[in-house]
Amino acid sequence: MYNILVVDDDKEIVESIEIYLKNEGFNIFKAYNGIEALETLIEKEIHLILMDIMMPKLDGIKATIKIREEKNIPIILVSAKSEDTDKIMGLNIGADDYITKPFNLLELIARVKSNLRRYVTLGNYNNDNFNKDLLKSGGLELNIETKEVKVDGEIVKITPIEFKILKLLLSNKGRVFSIDEIYEKVWNEESFNVENTVAVHIRRIREKIEINPKEPRYLKVVWGVGYKIEKL
Repeated sequence: MYNILVVDDDKEIVESIEIYLKNEGFNIFKAYNGIEALETLIEKEIHLILMDIMMPKLDGIKATIKIREEKNIPIILVSAKSEDTDKIMGLNIGADDYITKPFNLLELIARVKSNLRRYVTLGNYNNDNFNKDLLKSGGLELNIETKEVKVDGEIVKITPIEFKILKLLLSNKGRVFSIDEIYEKVWNEESFNVENTVAVHIRRIREKIEINPKEPRYLKVVWGVGYKIEKL
């Protein structure tokens, strides 16, 4: 059963959505602002979020940005605003879909099912147990909860910094990160002459996860741009 988090400061809207989604077999969790939504995500395993934009304490845009720092679960933004700029902003900060109020509940259900289906098809989590903590590319696996890295089932010992680099790249398979981006996201400080620092860690990671580090299968360099983990 899929767990859906409905986030809206209008309790009547939340209750009406809950009734329809429960009739479709979904398990519903409720929050009435962005802060409550983030707290629910810590405590519960959520597979899709319906997120209102205009809310007190923490709005839907800021909450979505925060969620995207750690999770790739589908987010459908719900708002009374219908201007194209709002839709574009929502999609640019990481939302998967956008629906405006007043909406047809049957259309909302169709959008929920469509996003869940696409999420499963793309393999963003294990369809059997919804293991959101396991990042994979081919035989390379990183478990966020246990902090373990495996290659073809064998545990590989890596340092905390190496783990953070792998987590960043595996969470965004196929995306190329520049050296400065990697440094700023992993070390959490502004980059300055960090090429050698990042290159050393990349080389050490390759030595641990690649059969032939000179011909890497997983961690690839894009010359003049940066590094990426291949989608396998």
